[in-house]
Amino acid sequence: QEQLVEFGGGLVQPGGSLRLSCVVSGNIFRSNTMGWHRQAPGKERELVATISSSGLTNYADSVKGRFMISRDNAKNTVSLQMNSLKPEDTALYYCKVTTPYGNYWGKGTLVTVSS
Repeated sequence: QEQLVEFGGGLVQPGGSLRLSCVVSGNIFRSNTMGWHRQAPGKERELVATISSSGLTNYADSVKGRFMISRDNAKNTVSLQMNSLKPEDTALYYCKVTTPYGNYWGKGTLVTVSS
């Protein structure tokens, strides 16, 4: 059964860094686009970054130059390196797999940026 588990969230000061990772079980990782989304309190879920099976990346304008998405196909893992964090980056971060048959989501990991 497909399962996505995120980890790496936590509390960080403005300007700090965090690295999120998502481990995907099942057979849905290698041929599909992986992504990170986030949802801040009182706001809709939004796209943060995606990476295709061939390694093409896409970023929201708000995180360009600060965040970097990567994937390790051997470990079925997608990661999000977040640098120069801002209070407005505070959100629940979700991992997502996009397949021709549907989307799969993790349960999220909380990132709080505060002094």
